[in-house]
Amino acid sequence: MKYFPESALVQLEFDKIKTLLAEHCKTEYAKEKAENLRIHTRRECIELELQQSNEFKMLLQQSQYFPNDNALNLSREIKLLAIPGAILSGDQFMQIRKLAESIRQIFYWFDNERRIAYPALAKVIADTYFEKKILEWIDEILDESGMVRDNASDELSSIRMNLFRKRNELRRVFDRILSKLNKSGYVADIEEAFLNSRRVVAVFAEHKRQVKGILHGESDTRKTAFVEPEETIELNNEIFSLEYAESREVTRILRELTGKLSAYASLLKTYHDINGEYDFIRAKARLALDVNGNFPLLHDKAHIRLSQAFHPLLYLYNQKQQKPTIPTNIELNEKGRILVISGPNAGGKTVTLKTVGLLQLMIQSGLLIPVHPSSELGIFKQIMIHIGDTQSIEFELSTYSSHLKNMKYFIENANGRTLFFIDELGSGSDPNLGGAFAEVILEELVRKHAFGIVTTHYLNLKIMANKTPGILNGAMSFDEKNLMPLYKLTVGKPGSSYTFSIAERIGLDPSLIKRARSLVDEGHFRLDKLLNRTEQDLRDIEVKEKELQKLLRENEKLRKEMEVVIHKERHQQQVEIMKQQNKITEDRIAYLKEMERKLKQIIFDWRKTENKNEVIKQMQALLFKQKEKQVTEKVKKKFDSKYIEVGGDAQVGDKVMMKKNHQVGNVKEVRGRKAVVQLGLMPITVELNDLIVVKDKPEEERV
Repeated sequence: MKYFPESALVQLEFDKIKTLLAEHCKTEYAKEKAENLRIHTRRECIELELQQSNEFKMLLQQSQYFPNDNALNLSREIKLLAIPGAILSGDQFMQIRKLAESIRQIFYWFDNERRIAYPALAKVIADTYFEKKILEWIDEILDESGMVRDNASDELSSIRMNLFRKRNELRRVFDRILSKLNKSGYVADIEEAFLNSRRVVAVFAEHKRQVKGILHGESDTRKTAFVEPEETIELNNEIFSLEYAESREVTRILRELTGKLSAYASLLKTYHDINGEYDFIRAKARLALDVNGNFPLLHDKAHIRLSQAFHPLLYLYNQKQQKPTIPTNIELNEKGRILVISGPNAGGKTVTLKTVGLLQLMIQSGLLIPVHPSSELGIFKQIMIHIGDTQSIEFELSTYSSHLKNMKYFIENANGRTLFFIDELGSGSDPNLGGAFAEVILEELVRKHAFGIVTTHYLNLKIMANKTPGILNGAMSFDEKNLMPLYKLTVGKPGSSYTFSIAERIGLDPSLIKRARSLVDEGHFRLDKLLNRTEQDLRDIEVKEKELQKLLRENEKLRKEMEVVIHKERHQQQVEIMKQQNKITEDRIAYLKEMERKLKQIIFDWRKTENKNEVIKQMQALLFKQKEKQVTEKVKKKFDSKYIEVGGDAQVGDKVMMKKNHQVGNVKEVRGRKAVVQLGLMPITVELNDLIVVKDKPEEERV
């Protein structure tokens, strides 16, 4: 990404973000990458890095273990591997082993399920493989402490066996000599001592002539002399020779191991980079957790829609101070590419401007940003910034001259993929002339289709923003009653500078304020006052809107509760209907069982009796519903005791009897030639021709 001027990244405080990121890095690889953090302009690169950061953030939030605990900085060791004839020490090999073991654990961690769940993290190891020979070769030669094993070669095994024997022999001889000299009173210290890698005995200086051997030195006080006894000289010589042979064989074995591993120098460098890459991704995830960073939607075009966006450094500072941070909502698109923010000083205009710039730099660097996940951001090819006093002593430029020089660069180089930020456009000159130039600059930037944010106090720019397509007005809210900025951006209207309100609130002499007002154009003053009143009215509307939203939420809650009650009531009705249906089913089953019993009895009687005609009569009565007729007559008799037939057409609300089964119910609805009749809890549909209108028989006429 191109940026202007050279100090643009520092002015947007991007260097502080890089410092915070580097503090989370363990490896030199990751720290170097953080310090030289790249700002990408390709969507694939940005999305991959954001996805990697987001996946690692999920691991941290879920307290899942990822095997990259080792902070390994092995650039020097890996370079040595590639140099012919180089030798790595045992400790260096153990560091190489840690690297290989760490990579092995990473490969094992990415099973099939995790490769699907974390595809972006898995892509780091997609183009490499794990070579198990590296671990096998090191383990064959070195033990857990990095010492060469006795069985690393036959020669080393033989040398160490001889060393063991000679040292034991020397110990026995030395102990015997030490005991003898101690009895003679010559020994100053019975503890064993070594000098010049030789085993010596500490004797009193006055007795050093009485002990045959080689004098290796004396103590600082010259009261003790260190003598190698004559009897141990030969043994010490042999041990010294064997130790030298051991050292030479160990060196040969390590050189041979270095040579074997040199074939995998490039692979080990890849492992080292992978280890550092995961450390870098982990650092980005840690930073995201610190600033409450999220993964917004990314577009491959110039576009900004920030929802609940925070300045990350301000968010961290306020968090330490236990103060709230006010989020901002901003949208720049093809219809509104430039936002002109006005409002009082210290109201948050510059902070809002810097928030957008810093978040854009962070997202294009693959860093998760403190916004709502529904936010959308595009990709810009260059960023231009003009903030603060740019007076140049070196080039003898005034503040305004330097300002115009920067604006010249903006106009000449801006395009549809440019994001610019200008703080106090046109300031530093005569308000009328500076305001005119500011309008021309804005018109040109709109013509170039550039995106950006401008802060200003100029009235003409506020008016211009309202009537120029592509430019939006925005205002920082201010509490005029309490004389306190609210740090909240409202898009769609210009803001007042509250010049006279602030002067009145701080107690400036009213006569001075009156004189100042008289010097201001009346139309200008009325417009500023109108802006004040409009902003306060909008704040009142916002309060009422919040109250309305609260009432709507309460209403929605009541609606849901009512739905639950209705659903419960419907469920109860369905249960009752099921009970009625189950009762009918049980009656039918009982009827069929009774029929089965009677038929079996008839068959039994047929086989036993000689009077077949009687059995046939029984069967006819059963099969041709002779019994049912009796039942029907019984039901009709019961009906006649309670109801009187009225006749006529059935209407809604009438009490009716069904001709087929003499059941009585109420008509709930008439649908053409059919009616819906309520029988108990169960409504049924019946032909009107099958219904007879009835009414209750008077109490005194009932039998």
